[in-house]
Amino acid sequence: MIMATLLYRASHLSVGVLAAAQRRWDHPLQYAGLAVALAVSGLCYGSALRRGWFDRRHIWADILVTGCLVPLVLCGWGGAHDPATLAWATLLGGSASATAAICLERFPVLVAIALLVVTHILAYQAVGAGSAIVAGHVNSLLSSAVMAWAFCWYLRRQGRLLDDANARALAAEANKARYAERLEHHRALHDTVLATLTTLAAGGIDANAPEVRERCAREAAYLRRLVQQTAEEFHHREIGAALEEVIGCEESLRLRVTAQYHDLPKVPPEVAAAFADAVREALNNVRRHAETGHAYLTATGDPDGGEGAVVTVVDRGPGFDPERYVPGLGLRCSIHGRLAEVGGRATVDTAPGEGVRVELRWPG
Repeated sequence: MIMATLLYRASHLSVGVLAAAQRRWDHPLQYAGLAVALAVSGLCYGSALRRGWFDRRHIWADILVTGCLVPLVLCGWGGAHDPATLAWATLLGGSASATAAICLERFPVLVAIALLVVTHILAYQAVGAGSAIVAGHVNSLLSSAVMAWAFCWYLRRQGRLLDDANARALAAEANKARYAERLEHHRALHDTVLATLTTLAAGGIDANAPEVRERCAREAAYLRRLVQQTAEEFHHREIGAALEEVIGCEESLRLRVTAQYHDLPKVPPEVAAAFADAVREALNNVRRHAETGHAYLTATGDPDGGEGAVVTVVDRGPGFDPERYVPGLGLRCSIHGRLAEVGGRATVDTAPGEGVRVELRWPG
């Protein structure tokens, strides 16, 4: 709409420039009026292009100065004594009314158009224009405003329809993603929990065997994590899926992991990968050094209300004295280094006999 009304104004200004070049006005106010019209037009449309939309103060300046003041000054003191010498100035009122129609509210638009119509009728009467010329010009003012408003309304309507279509497409994609994830969980349940229950129901194995009890505990933990996921987290499964994969790998090595998820945010893929690698190393350290075989993982959104994520890995092992411990390659690179590469931060809180708490935070 800025470009459309700008081109409309440019076509009107070109008439004034051609009139000045061909007729060589003998009155300096004619050139001054054209200069003022050019300056106000540059202010109005130049600021609109910079800001992305019109400033209402500039619209009113264009209406009052370009649309009303310039024609009246030319009639009174600018040597305009016939409709031909006044036509280029009144022509600018059409583009002024068009811009006002798309920028102002209903009542201000009516006031602006009324000012233009009254001013131009008085100006044409002052130079002795016939009723046909006056009526044609008034029709031009009104039709310019109506057509600009209708064009703007149509564009906005089409924009809303397109936004609605995009929203429906996004909702369909989200539903498709949720269905795909549910299908993925169903397949996992079929291959794990259902297979175990079917075997136990058939009576082919001892339900009290340590291996069977360990498998049941691991699959119960998986079911617990699945139930605790909320509908919102299906939208933001990248970090949850990455952590879940790491937990599954560690549990296959007989490390029990109790995991809690809450309000997981959507993070970039590289951040989810960094969290997964850092958690993998933290769980490896639990399995190798904690002597408990049990770790606790919590993944939440930023508790401070930001859009980040916080993941903690805790064990109840013997811990260590951080002042006497030299961080190894895994702690330096796989935990601290991986989070630092994506703008995150890792902290390790421990003391002898107090276990270890690793906190991973993004952004740092």
